Amino acid sequence: MNGRKNPRRRSPGEEPIPALGTQGSDPDFATSSIMVVEAERRKKRPGPVFWISVGLIAGFVAWAAIAPEHLGATMNTASTWAAENIGWSYLLVTTACIVLMLYLGFSRFGRIRLGQDKDRPEFSTWAWIAMVLGAVMGIGLISYGAAEPLSHFMSPPHGLAEPGTMDAAVRAMQFSYFDWGPNAWALFGIFGLAIAYSTHRRHNSGLVSPMLRPVLGKSMDGWAGKAVDIFTILATLFGTTTSLGLGASQIAQGVNRLTGIPNDLFVQIVIIAGVTVVFTLSALSGVGRGIKWTSQITIIGALVLGLFALIFGPTSFIVNLFFRSFGQFVGEFPVVALMTPGTPDDLQWMQWWTYFMMAWWLSWGAFVGIFLARISKGRTIREFVAAVLGVPTLVFAIWFTIFGGTGIHSDLFGGTAIGAATLEDTTVGFFAVLEQLPLTELTSALAVIMVVLYFVSGADSNTFVLSSLSLRGTMLPTKPVLGIWGVLTGLCAILLLIVGGLEALQQAAILSAVPFTVIVALLGISLVKELRNDSRFAGTRPVTRDELDEELGATNG
Repeated sequence: MNGRKNPRRRSPGEEPIPALGTQGSDPDFATSSIMVVEAERRKKRPGPVFWISVGLIAGFVAWAAIAPEHLGATMNTASTWAAENIGWSYLLVTTACIVLMLYLGFSRFGRIRLGQDKDRPEFSTWAWIAMVLGAVMGIGLISYGAAEPLSHFMSPPHGLAEPGTMDAAVRAMQFSYFDWGPNAWALFGIFGLAIAYSTHRRHNSGLVSPMLRPVLGKSMDGWAGKAVDIFTILATLFGTTTSLGLGASQIAQGVNRLTGIPNDLFVQIVIIAGVTVVFTLSALSGVGRGIKWTSQITIIGALVLGLFALIFGPTSFIVNLFFRSFGQFVGEFPVVALMTPGTPDDLQWMQWWTYFMMAWWLSWGAFVGIFLARISKGRTIREFVAAVLGVPTLVFAIWFTIFGGTGIHSDLFGGTAIGAATLEDTTVGFFAVLEQLPLTELTSALAVIMVVLYFVSGADSNTFVLSSLSLRGTMLPTKPVLGIWGVLTGLCAILLLIVGGLEALQQAAILSAVPFTVIVALLGISLVKELRNDSRFAGTRPVTRDELDEELGATNG
């Protein structure tokens, strides 16, 4: 890495691996290496990206503090406009990401390693897949694992079924799979592939702007590139605040069920403030093992909770509902993937669910992409596509069927009203489902603990990512910058809850994702252009049929 000789014995004919900054005769590698070294050297002197990003966030905080009603009205108007006029772009971009991921996985590019050709994976396959799942298997699974299917069951998407019927149950699962399935993971995958290829194979910094050079050229070295990085920071911040607000609401709901403490705004603010202190201190400590062990504990907790609900819940109903719903999801996927609203009520539903979900994934793209890139060094693109696109889609579908199906079965055959309660307050759904199972207090306590751990580990990692993005891509951000981003993240989450509750959090995610639709599209194009110029294919060119016939004739002759 630093010019030291590789002690590994090379096989005959194998080229030596050049040191960082001397990759063959390609000047990009020298330039990229200089950028990485420069980022480390100047990390104690924040540049324009940091100051402008902090300034914009500070302005937002001041606006929320001085005129919260005006901010709420402005955000409502802007998010409605975005849903009406460009909401379709969220669907188009995420669907295009699926197509591109499949193309990269099945094409010749699938053999390229995310790293040097000699690199091998750092983690075992099972550990790697577990970490892939842990990247997003967090607060959202508790917040929406039962709430989204139950909401769709009571108010079927696009009026495609009669509310409260078995057809509505199937539609509910189908659209839940869609919101948490391949669209989200293809988007994360494109970010992850681009970042992994750029950092591990091309030795760039971890910023988004250098990845757009193949399309936008040298403009990415100037203010245009800084603007891209600033948009990335803002989208990542508001995507995180949405998760923090959801997490605080869910923790408060769980504590209310266990202790009777009221689930009000004050309690949610106290929870966010307390956890903000914890994850900021954790980020300042620089202890990476904490995040690793926290992620593993939460995955084990999710496995235990899911198996418990499957075994002690309506097992046969859940299994039958899964196969019927998943078959319909696969069969009608092209239709659902590009289904846009046809009426004002339809638009409102899309704005609350599908458009919000796609925007949320867009705003999380850089954060999850950096995480996926970090753990995937040495993997081939084909391995990456199979694991990132396929495994989470199946696991998330099973999770939603277990908890959503349990609640739906209780409403259909047990005379409960969990679905109606969930329509009034989405935080109610998950804990109401747990009340239909044995050991309610124990499982509810486990769910609260999981949300807290997801809260801390996710926000901790995100604080690091924001700090890195604002300090030229350095992997060792300074403690003052880490502290600033930790405080700003928690403060924005609190203010958005005060301004408009969960609706304001969703509006912030939708608005922050607007510029990212363009950035993701350009990122996909840039990735393909870079792969076509990869050293693995140096000296190759397409062969015509005549040339092939001539070669075969000469060989046979």
